[in-house]
Amino acid sequence: MKKTCVALLLLLFGLLVSPALTRAEHDGKLQILLLGDSTTIGSVCRITDPKGPHLEDVIRLLMATEKDLPPVNVINQGRDGEYIQRLLADKRYDKEIARLPGIDYVLIRYGLNDIGRREDFDNNFPKDFHELIARLKADFPKAAIIPVTIIPYMTPEADARILNTALGAELEAIAAYQVGAESGLLQKPVLDLAVTFQGHHRQHADVLAKTVAKLGGKPVAAKAKYAFPVETLKTQADVLRFAATLEKGAVSAYLGAVPLFGDRDLAKAAASILGDEAMHWAILRNALGEAPVPDAFVS
Repeated sequence: MKKTCVALLLLLFGLLVSPALTRAEHDGKLQILLLGDSTTIGSVCRITDPKGPHLEDVIRLLMATEKDLPPVNVINQGRDGEYIQRLLADKRYDKEIARLPGIDYVLIRYGLNDIGRREDFDNNFPKDFHELIARLKADFPKAAIIPVTIIPYMTPEADARILNTALGAELEAIAAYQVGAESGLLQKPVLDLAVTFQGHHRQHADVLAKTVAKLGGKPVAAKAKYAFPVETLKTQADVLRFAATLEKGAVSAYLGAVPLFGDRDLAKAAASILGDEAMHWAILRNALGEAPVPDAFVS
């Protein structure tokens, strides 16, 4: 979060001091492109709080406070599970990024998935970043490029921060299943299944909280209220689909977190929780009549 704030400040500073770059030639608006992984697109936030504001909205609102700047259009091209080499090798860059018109600024935020999925990370990640920046410069020669990355600090304090983020998500899942259980929409044995899954999340949260405290951190507490889309939950299938989406988001979050831990035992524990979340997701999909395991890999 701190690095995101720094990047936004850099972006705002660049807009204020670089009038040559702020011509806003496309539709009279500055075009800001966001590239990155789940920390850019904020998929879990979009599930729990669909109305936002999301990252692109925050940037737009910040820029609007500067009355001497033209209107801003922010294009969020973040993707769950994405890393630079995949963006380039799968041709998504060519199909979806290179063709965008009139880009003035590009904010790049990768690293979370690269460190776990890119072979020979230490050598290849810098090369991938340089290649991406070179492509962007070629396709958007007038754009200012602001690179940001997430790399593990490999300290107990950093591990505690990662675990606290996971703890917050587990507490949110507990609350979400409570909403489902109290909705009156779930029939047995689906209700029993939801209560069982909620119990799993309680166990996850208990272990995570104790570990954060053991590492010297302060475990986060559950929020008094979560912005769940309860108005959209009209049937049992709606509740199941909501829960399945949350579980999928949890799988992605743990997948990204596992390679970041400095303590390998913590990485193993997180991977174990990931497996449980994946089973939840598969069972919920099956209950919805969907293929329980839609792909060979999770992302």
